[in-house]
Amino acid sequence: MNQKLLERIDSPGPKKILACDGGGILGLISVEILARLETELRARLGRPELVLADYFDFVCGTSTGAMVAGCISAGMSTDQIRQFYVDSGRQMFDKASLLNRLKYSYNDEPLARKLRVELDKALAHAATPGEPNATLGDANLRTLLMMVMRNATTDSPWPVSNNPRAKYNQPGRPDCNLRLPLWQLLRASTAAPTFFPPEVVTFAPATPNEYQFIFVDGGVTTYNNPAFLAFEMVTAAPYQVGWKTGPENLLIVSVGTGNAARARPDLKADDLWLLDNARNLPGALMNAAAAGWDMACRTLGECRFGPPIDREFGDMVIAPGGPANASAAKQFAYLRYDPDVSQAGIDALGLAEIDASKVQVLDSVGSIPEIQRIGQAYAAASVSIDHLRGFA
Repeated sequence: MNQKLLERIDSPGPKKILACDGGGILGLISVEILARLETELRARLGRPELVLADYFDFVCGTSTGAMVAGCISAGMSTDQIRQFYVDSGRQMFDKASLLNRLKYSYNDEPLARKLRVELDKALAHAATPGEPNATLGDANLRTLLMMVMRNATTDSPWPVSNNPRAKYNQPGRPDCNLRLPLWQLLRASTAAPTFFPPEVVTFAPATPNEYQFIFVDGGVTTYNNPAFLAFEMVTAAPYQVGWKTGPENLLIVSVGTGNAARARPDLKADDLWLLDNARNLPGALMNAAAAGWDMACRTLGECRFGPPIDREFGDMVIAPGGPANASAAKQFAYLRYDPDVSQAGIDALGLAEIDASKVQVLDSVGSIPEIQRIGQAYAAASVSIDHLRGFA
């Protein structure tokens, strides 16, 4: 049982949640946004060694966002997370590497090894040959952590957390989730179809009750943006977290990986045949779900920053002392950082030399420097410590 985590969950005072979207190598945009936030917090709080796990009480993510969340919860700085993405981006998201992965057993391919090494190092876990690696229940995880994945066996989204009070985290269960290897859960959340083989996770190993589930990328659920799911986890009775609500008690910072509408002005009805739908509908549904959860958060939350969602809904940002943006009572303070990566959006950041088409897909591993520049430019223009008023 992670006693320090329980104490943090139960401690009085305002709580802060960080939610990170999926998006492949575009997760580097999120990392650059978070790097700016980390820098601002260090300056405001006078703590040059601060990492985001010192500030956020709960970190969650889907797909590449789960990777970011796991690294943060393990106590890594954004410099370390950035280096991990730069060093491992091709292994994580390059389609050309898929055939190379078939040379390895599922738990010995390069990314799996890299995850084990980096997480064990960050968690000060003495993983020597033959010794188990860090688990979801590792006592050195600094925050409440949630990763969203899809259980293909049961055909359901799975938000897996290290919450010590969760139903499936009880130590008396032979299939207690807290005993699962942390690296494997992170890899399961990022097992994007056509990029990774599915991840097979064994529960209750070496017992008569042993069974397996097959997991794929959490981005192929409706929770590619997990912000509202995080709110449910800390307030719904079954999870037994019970944090106070209200914009003075709860902050949610939601970070995207860039968005751009794939408008098709020349589309004809006859173009929408089976192959076209198979190619475009999954992404369209994921984007619509992400926008829908963002709208829910801006309606139920005191929205302090966020780009317009559409021309009718707008941005719903409430200025300090300004009028309410909805008739619903506000449950939390809310920020949404997510750059427009259309060509017009990139041009507006002063980066007209970057071709938008090369930084809009999750396997843009050949454009890592450009992706970083977009994240850095957006963060410089958008991230402000003032958005955290009352929580810093």
